[in-house]
Amino acid sequence: MTVKLGIPSKGRLMEKTFDWFAARDITLRKSGSDREYAGAVDGIDGIELVLLSAGEIPRELDAGRIHLGVTGSDLVREKLSAWEQRVIEVAKMGFGGADLIIAVPNAWIDVDTLDDLDAAAAAFRAHHGFRLRIATKYHRLVRDFLRENGVADYQLIDSQGATEGTIRNETAEAVADITSTGETLRANGLKILNDAVIHASQATLFRGRRVSWTTDMRATYKALQSKIDG
Repeated sequence: MTVKLGIPSKGRLMEKTFDWFAARDITLRKSGSDREYAGAVDGIDGIELVLLSAGEIPRELDAGRIHLGVTGSDLVREKLSAWEQRVIEVAKMGFGGADLIIAVPNAWIDVDTLDDLDAAAAAFRAHHGFRLRIATKYHRLVRDFLRENGVADYQLIDSQGATEGTIRNETAEAVADITSTGETLRANGLKILNDAVIHASQATLFRGRRVSWTTDMRATYKALQSKIDG
């Protein structure tokens, strides 16, 4: 049985993953056309390449359908409850960096911290009769973070794209989203709260905990680790 390595199937994450492994004398390459979601691995025996969306990789690791996977650390934490019991962090890869943050309109001149947000949320509910809406696709991470910091009187609104535009469209009052430079937030008249970096994400190589490894698979993984550790 081969060790299945899942990596992002397209874009800069795929390219950067190829470069990261190449720097460790392991060549990853796609098989056939761009429409095929399989590949080959040169430089180490016993590894099969599987191309998936970054969002699929945490669940495939957890289900045991792949053994190793490259994805954002934010996605693992969002998609897998008690993630440390389900996957192991093998290596932080040093690219794909972005922060999951909470941002509010620049016009909220008195709201700069989570305490300010909590007060604003209470005032908003008292005035409007419903809870302040925060648009995000990171429901688990945001909910846990706000609970830990004592923020109440809010509701999460699902947003799978163009999250920053929800405020302008009047479907949310605040956003929780990934940002690397903050340019899109600023372009939409938003500011990041001073103490509201929920998670600093980067591309990470993970190993699933729930798979039974054969002797040959363990030997393959040990060989891979030696190349990674240099």
